[in-house]
Amino acid sequence: MGSTVCRAVDADPALELVAAVDPHHAGLDMRQVTGTDHAWQVASAPSAFVEAGAQVVVDFTHLEAARENLLWLAGHGIHAVTGTTGFSEDDYRAFDAAFVSANCVIAPNFAIGAVLMMRFAELAAPYFETAEIIELHHDAKLDAPSGTAMLTAERMAAASADWAPDPTRTELLSGSRGGEGPAGIRMHSLRLRGMVAHQEVILGTTGQTLSIRHDSYDRDSFMPGVVLAVKAVADRPGVTVGLDALLDL
Repeated sequence: MGSTVCRAVDADPALELVAAVDPHHAGLDMRQVTGTDHAWQVASAPSAFVEAGAQVVVDFTHLEAARENLLWLAGHGIHAVTGTTGFSEDDYRAFDAAFVSANCVIAPNFAIGAVLMMRFAELAAPYFETAEIIELHHDAKLDAPSGTAMLTAERMAAASADWAPDPTRTELLSGSRGGEGPAGIRMHSLRLRGMVAHQEVILGTTGQTLSIRHDSYDRDSFMPGVVLAVKAVADRPGVTVGLDALLDL
């Protein structure tokens, strides 16, 4: 994902790529790692961002690293954009306290279509009594359910308090009904090779169902949202959660 972000930033005439940090590729030529035209080397430590005068840093790492990275960026007055998921309420409180001289955008999903999918599900929720979410990702994704699925369920639950109870009384195989999310909305996580990021929300009421699905077939699908966040973060004080806030949805 980092290489894709670097290429997207480099390709935008309004942005300038000034540094990249990746301990696993430190010392390698940027042209080799990202395919951009920059001849400087990938750095091993975030201090490279300060040295390069970076104004915004995009973080796509795992949870533990992202938590540390965001607090470090806040402490150095650098705006942050991240797609890492799994942050706890304590994490968000820490970020709210830390991002004072700089801002942060945290988005579970940078695909604009996925953001619209969540909004459509939220709008539909009051008109249905049952709903389930199926999210499908590549087999290297470490957390389940996805941050997008969790946020979708939270917004649907907030949009309606009238949800029918799960009729299941016997599970022949434990876990076959998936995980129970907000308002009892069931969530199912699939991890398969060949997938990138996909989600389907199925809502049901008397005599009808509504399926809302989004598919990301390539990491490039996230780049318009990443670039949007990079350009907008400086004007969004504190911590902004979700790309929809930048789209005025």
